[in-house]
Parts: sequence; structure tokens; C-alpha cells
Amino acid sequence: MKVKIVNRSAWPVPAYATAQSAGMDLKADITEPVELAPLQRAMIPTGLSIALPQGTEAQVRPRSGLAAKYGVTVLNSPGTIDADYRGEIKVILVNLSDRPFTVNPGERIAQLVMAKYESVTWDEVEILDETARGEGGFGSTGR
Repeated sequence: MKVKIVNRSAWPVPAYATAQSAGMDLKADITEPVELAPLQRAMIPTGLSIALPQGTEAQVRPRSGLAAKYGVTVLNSPGTIDADYRGEIKVILVNLSDRPFTVNPGERIAQLVMAKYESVTWDEVEILDETARGEGGFGSTGR
């Protein structure tokens, strides 16, 4: 996949941490720390632009360690990067804790997961086929 370095930082391009990792860590491409007060959000640049193959998307997801330890997560999660987007990838971080959190330059702030998708065309009908679940919605299959 093609990647363009928007801002040349000291950090390498994203890589998989292990052979079976689904996501690659995105790092904060900032020169100064950014402090997030409780309930504050900020768009943190990554310094990367990508060219995805047609039929794929990149999903920006939270890092579980930031969420569990500090209450910091990604808004709009998973955020979708479309195959035709060529701008810089930015991560919308939010601090859901009751304490300030500092994002440091080069810190791992999110994960990037690649996924294939299907495009559909709508076929409008009067009646849908019956299923055992029917119109049962939220909570209808149990707790």
C-alpha cells in the first residue's frame, strides 16, 4: 500500500507489532505535548496519508491500553478512511476520565485496521422475507 509522509517525524511508518496483529499503531505527529482535560477532545495528526486499494477501507480504532488505563479513546470509532481520501490521517482523541491526559510526540494513539467491503445497490421491495427473529431489536435475543 502506498503511504506518503506528510510531516517527517522521527517515527517510522506504522507496522504490525506481531505476526498476527490486526492493527498497526498510529503515532502522534506533534512537536509539543497536547494536554486533554477531562471530557476534552482534539484532532491529533499522524503525519501520514495513504492510497488504499479500491474495495478497501482503513478503520481507525482505539488502543485498549489507553482506554483501560487512562480513559482515553477515539471518537467516531471506528473512523473510516475511504479509498479515495488522500488527506492526512488525524485521530479524534477524547479524554473520558476525570484527570488530564497528556499526548506526547510519537506516542501510540490509535490502531489502523484494513478491511475489505462490499458495495451494494438497493432493490426496493414491499415485503421482506420472514425470519425467526423478525422485528425483535435491542435486547430481543437475551441479555
